[in-house]
Amino acid sequence: MRIAIVDESATRAAVIREGLAAFDDCETFVVTERRGLVARIGEIAPDIVLMDLGNPSRDVLEEYFAVSRALDRPIAMFVDESDEESIAASIDAGVSSYVVDGLAPHRIRPILDLAVRRFNAFARLQSDLAEAKGKLAERETIDRAKRILMDTRGCGEPQAYTELRKAAMDQGRRIIDIAEAVVTAHSLLGGK
Repeated sequence: MRIAIVDESATRAAVIREGLAAFDDCETFVVTERRGLVARIGEIAPDIVLMDLGNPSRDVLEEYFAVSRALDRPIAMFVDESDEESIAASIDAGVSSYVVDGLAPHRIRPILDLAVRRFNAFARLQSDLAEAKGKLAERETIDRAKRILMDTRGCGEPQAYTELRKAAMDQGRRIIDIAEAVVTAHSLLGGK
């Protein structure tokens, strides 16, 4: 597992490295510069990003939340103090694990595992949501194509669907492709 440790303090980064030292499956990279952070993390291509911010100012937090939004990786963020607004902003930014006053070597690996699992669970939810939205959009297009056929041919819904399905089978295409073609053709011919 490739792990990027983002910390301006080498001392704090050493605590995280110490917590990961006992595990053979970890390759760690320490990033201490805030400038070009997204590009640097992109070069490392880590499996997870651990950010130790200590006691950051609001501006620094916002900067790191922006970095978090740009990365499609599990992120565990360590801070010394927090408030509800920072916690909410970290969730919105996609931080998988937001740990307040919990930087200790023996806690690093469980936090890392939790961050990865939460990230994967959230990614599955996003994928499921995108799939559901796609199916709903397809269903709406098919329904619209059926209404067009019903209006133009004076047939009922079962007959309109049968015609869409038959055209799809005859052409070796999916029914959504035929429905999209019907909707597009109708639109080009001045239909609403």
